[in-house]
Amino acid sequence: MRLTGKVAVITGGGSGIGRASAVMFAREGAFLALVDRDAAGAEETRALMRDAGGDGSVHIGDVGDADFAKTTIENVAAARGRVDVLMTAAGFSCGGTVVTTDPADWDAVFRANVGGTWLWAKVAVPIMQVQKSGSIITVASQLAVAGGKGNSAYIAAKGAIISLTRTMAVDFATDGIRVNALAPGAIDTPLLRRSFARHADPEPVREASRLRHAMKRFGEADEVAAAALFLASDEASFTTGIVLPVDGGWLAA
Repeated sequence: MRLTGKVAVITGGGSGIGRASAVMFAREGAFLALVDRDAAGAEETRALMRDAGGDGSVHIGDVGDADFAKTTIENVAAARGRVDVLMTAAGFSCGGTVVTTDPADWDAVFRANVGGTWLWAKVAVPIMQVQKSGSIITVASQLAVAGGKGNSAYIAAKGAIISLTRTMAVDFATDGIRVNALAPGAIDTPLLRRSFARHADPEPVREASRLRHAMKRFGEADEVAAAALFLASDEASFTTGIVLPVDGGWLAA
């Protein structure tokens, strides 16, 4: 197994890419600390992890809360002796252009996406520095590279995550810490479904998104999780500072 004995923290572990990654990591031997604001969803993920032969703990709160991030990671490190992997999969999208987006919504998107990356890395990095090893996996978006319509706060936040990932990779490379970003395309998750549901007529928007991919389909959460597993594992020992598209050819088309 590729993650035997590893301890991983995954934010957004209650659904979507976070859930798929948690189950896959558990199957590969990791202990998972699941972070989400949805207690029922996180417990469902833990049940799936147990079915896969693994186990973990559940931590409920707001990923944009600095105290919650500090307490959670420090408690995991104290209980398990280390933190090997941090994956910041929690995300939030509100839709809208720079004109139509409410300032409170803009702040909420940046709190969940950028704050939910920075605050957790801020606590995890010193632990990984002592260990002289660690992998941080952030979750950006193909839209942060290609641009997109009617989702300005989300796309700007995902662009900030890419920049933050690259600078963390450079800052901590000599500490044995690898930092990489995933850039998923449109993945069939609750977040994607909610984004389509914001439109008065969702089906044409959904179909246009599907056809925008060179592969003419949406991705599955497990397909992104497989890429996350590679970045979490020792197989990626010489990989840091990259943005890895898992986008069905969106950026190539």
